[in-house]
Amino acid sequence: MRFLLHSSEGSDLRPPLDKIYASLPIPIQNLMCTADGYRRFRQRFTKHFHGCLAEWEESVDRPLAWQHENQWSQLKALIEHARNDVYYYRFLPEPIDTGEAFESIAQTLKEIPPLEKSVYRARTADFLSSRLNRVDYTRRFTSGTTGTALKIFDSADRLAENYAVVWRQRRSFGVDLGDPFLAFTGQMIVPITQTDEPFWRRDYHSKRTLFSIYHMSPKNLVDYVDPIHDSEASYVEGYPSALHLVSRAMIESGRCLPAGRLKAVFTSSESLLAYQRERIEEAFGAPIRDHYASTEHVVAMTSCRLGRLHVDMEFGIVEVEPMEETEEWVRGPLLVTGLGNPPAPMIRYRIGDIGTRLKAPCECGRPGDVYLDIDGRIEDYVVTQSGRLIGRLDHVFKGRSDIVESQILQSEASALVVHVVPSGGYSEDSRRRLVSDLHERVGREMKIEIRELDRIEREPNGKFRAVKSTVAGLRI
Repeated sequence: MRFLLHSSEGSDLRPPLDKIYASLPIPIQNLMCTADGYRRFRQRFTKHFHGCLAEWEESVDRPLAWQHENQWSQLKALIEHARNDVYYYRFLPEPIDTGEAFESIAQTLKEIPPLEKSVYRARTADFLSSRLNRVDYTRRFTSGTTGTALKIFDSADRLAENYAVVWRQRRSFGVDLGDPFLAFTGQMIVPITQTDEPFWRRDYHSKRTLFSIYHMSPKNLVDYVDPIHDSEASYVEGYPSALHLVSRAMIESGRCLPAGRLKAVFTSSESLLAYQRERIEEAFGAPIRDHYASTEHVVAMTSCRLGRLHVDMEFGIVEVEPMEETEEWVRGPLLVTGLGNPPAPMIRYRIGDIGTRLKAPCECGRPGDVYLDIDGRIEDYVVTQSGRLIGRLDHVFKGRSDIVESQILQSEASALVVHVVPSGGYSEDSRRRLVSDLHERVGREMKIEIRELDRIEREPNGKFRAVKSTVAGLRI
């Protein structure tokens, strides 16, 4: 059960345990999912989480001047911490206080060069705060939008703050902790060898029904509809690509949920496309509320009732490097600075995404920076010979410090070509493990060829596509 072994909070299960889980009866698998749900609940929803949630629910509608004052206070503390306790930032310029918070933030950040992922990757140890002992932080990996493996350091408090942002959004739309829900994310909760329903498992502690996103063939998708209708869930969370496939099955079978039965559908982790939003909202009878964040926990944006993405300004600062600009908006690469007291500060981090910031306040009334869109990860679907559509495969590259970059290519339904840029720790065992992990998700019938390269070519617009399919008719 890989989601127990490689969760986003730093667990590290080994493949033999995956095999044990796959061999167990489904009721026992449900109990293991329940145990994992209990662990996650204890890890995320701490005393610090509840304190932040209460404070941030009160501050969300405060005037913009207060938001900037709060950011300025946090930025000064972050820079002091970084100068004194983080080797990489020991020569960081002191903050520039102009007497006005917004201008002070702008002038202070202007004097700090952007942080590139390549620099962080090469000098990761230099970013770790000397205040922390090894027991005070966890280590995780992220592939990022560019497929680049980065080692990320996290603390219990920073994880709690990340979920406080998430739950501030959810509670504002009538959802609360303890409500039953449906989840369509990347956990490997159904063995890939399973060919018949149920393609879902239960987490009884969190009242969560987890659906496999790796079994979504046209034949299997019809089996997802009944449990959705039978559920007492009050909301849904998941990847837009997976929810879109399920929505198509619901619409085509004439079995959309009645409007108002669910309070909301919360999407994250992928760019939400317009056609996905339309079909998901039609099928589930509920509005989509999107969430933009990063594995690095340096930025968070949550959507309002108008679909605009608002920067959660207590959590971080977001800048735009202008690439295009009109009287109404400015568009360009994002530089993000995580506030608070992160175990490995990242100041003006070039995260790899492009955003469109509106210049006027949002009509919803919430003060602060607001974005029309964020161009993050937009991938093709991989299509297996059995017809399963898999919209996200980056999980196989998480935890892989032996691979610098990766890209999956599909030019025929029976095969994948995987380009990898190896690091110093790459070996023949690395290659075998990668093939095995891919087979777990796409099936053993798929031929997989690994090609080691010095670099991976970008698209004409400079963007990196983690999955590219050139098979006619496979683009969704």
